[in-house]
Amino acid sequence: MTMKKLAISVAAAALMTSPALAEVDFTGKTIEWVIPFSETGGSAKWANFFAPLLSQELPGNPTVVVKFMPGAGSTKGANWFQEQEHKDGTLLFGSSGSTQFPYLLGDPRVRYEYSDWIPVMATGTGGVAYLNPEDGAKFDGSANGLKDVDLIFGSQGATGLDLVPLLAWQLLGMSVEPVFGIKGRGDGRLMFERGEATIDYQTSSGYLSGASDLVDAGTAVPMMSWGALDEDGNIVRDPTFPDMPSFKEVCAATDGCETEGVAWDAWKAFFISGYPSQKIAFLPKGTPQDVIDTYVAAFEAVRARPDFAEISSNEVGEYPMFVGEGAVKATAEATRVTPEAKAYVIDWLQSAYGVTIE
Repeated sequence: MTMKKLAISVAAAALMTSPALAEVDFTGKTIEWVIPFSETGGSAKWANFFAPLLSQELPGNPTVVVKFMPGAGSTKGANWFQEQEHKDGTLLFGSSGSTQFPYLLGDPRVRYEYSDWIPVMATGTGGVAYLNPEDGAKFDGSANGLKDVDLIFGSQGATGLDLVPLLAWQLLGMSVEPVFGIKGRGDGRLMFERGEATIDYQTSSGYLSGASDLVDAGTAVPMMSWGALDEDGNIVRDPTFPDMPSFKEVCAATDGCETEGVAWDAWKAFFISGYPSQKIAFLPKGTPQDVIDTYVAAFEAVRARPDFAEISSNEVGEYPMFVGEGAVKATAEATRVTPEAKAYVIDWLQSAYGVTIE
């Protein structure tokens, strides 16, 4: 096909799709973006960041309201969303690693199926672990000085996103006692602030908007980020926190921690599932194509804003944003792990915490 014919073909395709987009009008409507966590965590920060931007780009500029439905490590909200069907395009759902992990592990609480949902946008994230000042003074780039310290961590549950830090700390040979039952990572930060926990982590948005203030005030000491993936699938430093060592670096510097083998492969598999494609926005099953296209176009417009890179790095970190087919691919990557990684983690959950997946 010549370049002229290609240009005509693209223009014709644009003309064919524009009437469909024009028919969807949200004037005077309110869109509910449901987040299955509390209003204090990273997912809340993520949705609250994107909600006004989405409102500006959807036709009719509807009000986008973020609503919270915490419970059962996010499976309560996900099970509710599974029962929803398209009505008028005014429902959006936000998933995260804590929703994906129970699905991957076959958690009996899970009554939702990702293949029924329609992903329209996805973003990656990172995570940062930090310590109280007393124990932070013992961290020298390795965890060797922390192995005899009994630490306390406020956790949403071992089968959710907290699986990644809990397994990381175990691989480092650290003694971290989780207090299960909090509803969001923001609640874990509050435990840390009150002195009820001595170690914590936040996803990047939660760290940037809350925990970094603790570091600035001298009441928290950053330990490490989980890292990021380069184009070849290697763990590298998180671009949002380039001065902070990655977990891989800390592991390599710590006696007895190996960056290869079945335990490392299992950690990395769940890290990939939980972070590089961590937060995903879905429309419910049955949503017609014109509504899907309208949301994809709106998120594309958000991503294309001249100021998007700057404002997003300040609020949610420097991570790629996937839209449309990119979001579909990101969802596929976030909802699969190898049988070997799954088996290792299931055995570890049983031996470490008495958690049985049936």
